[in-house]
Amino acid sequence: MVVKDHHFLEDMHTKVTNEFSKTLEMFGLTPADARLFVTLYLHQGPMTLDEMSEALGKSKTSMSTGVRGLLDQRLVERVWKKGFRKDLYQANENLYRNFMSSYIKKWQAAANGQKDTLESMEGELKERVQEYVNQEEMQQAEQLYRRMEDMVRFHEWIAEAFKELDPSENPSD
Repeated sequence: MVVKDHHFLEDMHTKVTNEFSKTLEMFGLTPADARLFVTLYLHQGPMTLDEMSEALGKSKTSMSTGVRGLLDQRLVERVWKKGFRKDLYQANENLYRNFMSSYIKKWQAAANGQKDTLESMEGELKERVQEYVNQEEMQQAEQLYRRMEDMVRFHEWIAEAFKELDPSENPSD
């Protein structure tokens, strides 16, 4: 395919970056990190922080911060190139597996954290329910306790459902 209009190609690149960035934001990336990932993904090879900075018009410091976050999520990797002294980074290629795994792990961690907090609160309520002498307060406490049990189960189901969806847990994908 030969594209004669350089401005058209630049505009299309910008549109693609913007559109795909919107999708990645739904996975919890900040707009800046989403654009950084797309820039790395679309680039023909690994990039330095200076190249990223120039491509996105952002400071090298903000590129470093963004790359660090993407590295933590395993969406980007540091690569080595013989004879090259600067750090190089590139986007991991398997978009579906990497983004779904990263997103699912965030959900699982959040669900497990909430479940643990609710279980702790359940224990607190259970210890104090005997202190209520008023029948109405006792019933309210018992109703709250039953609802909290439902909420704990809800979080367990979420964690389990996401585990089944995680492509890193299912090698057949």
